[in-house]
Amino acid sequence: MTRRLRVVFAGTPDFAVPCLRACLDAACDVLAVYTQPDRPSGRGRKLTASAVKQAALEAGIAVEQPHSLRSVAARRRLADLQPDLMVVVAYGLILSPRVLAIPRSGCWNVHASLLPRWRGAAPIQRALLAGDVETGVGLMQMEAGLDSGPILLQRRLSIAGDETGGSLHDRLAALGAEMLAEGLRLLAADAMPLPQIQADEGITYAHKLDKAEAKLDWTQSATQLERKVRAFDPWPVAETQLFGERLRIWAARAHSQGVLLPAGQVIGMGADGIDVACGEGVLRITQIQREGGRRMPVAAWLNARPELLRLATAPAE
Repeated sequence: MTRRLRVVFAGTPDFAVPCLRACLDAACDVLAVYTQPDRPSGRGRKLTASAVKQAALEAGIAVEQPHSLRSVAARRRLADLQPDLMVVVAYGLILSPRVLAIPRSGCWNVHASLLPRWRGAAPIQRALLAGDVETGVGLMQMEAGLDSGPILLQRRLSIAGDETGGSLHDRLAALGAEMLAEGLRLLAADAMPLPQIQADEGITYAHKLDKAEAKLDWTQSATQLERKVRAFDPWPVAETQLFGERLRIWAARAHSQGVLLPAGQVIGMGADGIDVACGEGVLRITQIQREGGRRMPVAAWLNARPELLRLATAPAE
């Protein structure tokens, strides 16, 4: 015997959309979708609805966009919906204990890491930057602390050697939706397993990404720089100054050969890429983007600038 759940969904970016669809497909009533207010976006800075808002409107679900849930009026509006559960996925607002207590079964969060590793805002990119070989998603019962609540369900995922922030994002979003769908089925059948308290050991924090991190520091190892290039695809995208141009670096591979040239020195270039000496090893840049241009293979960029092939070496900055 299962019951039909009354669910409120709260989320904002693309990552949350598969979970919203999982709620819509489950045996539950989605009463409303909460998402961040429309923000300026693009070169024209036009107000743009979040990915979750667009998906909700397409599904005919009522959308709420409060700037905060701290006011009495906002809490009353949520309480009037009489939800059994609130599902939160990358919403972007902190929920107070008063808000967490409104749904009968509390609030669930789908988080893109194997908690307690990588609590916080950017778990996907931080896992790649750290060279993790495994990650996953967790369904957590929310409490007042930052991603510190007990775990209801968890799914693991191996990280591929050529994984980018974008590819891992998409795989984890799909896996999170599958896990959430299972959780909703279990809750509806009153068969939810007992929550597991997070371990005190192994806690790390995935701090929010800053565009300043995108600039490549050539004194780092080639392995670290390759991880940064992959982690920051599609945002904020690694960058460097090379031959007088600011270039965004979309793809690169680390090579372990030792060199005696200073870090940041170009040591070779051709159709296969541009090799730059690092603090340890060599990074071969294979795909770039000029300011105002499109991303392209290095070979195409060099074809447009044949004079560069006559230069023996040049520093990257």
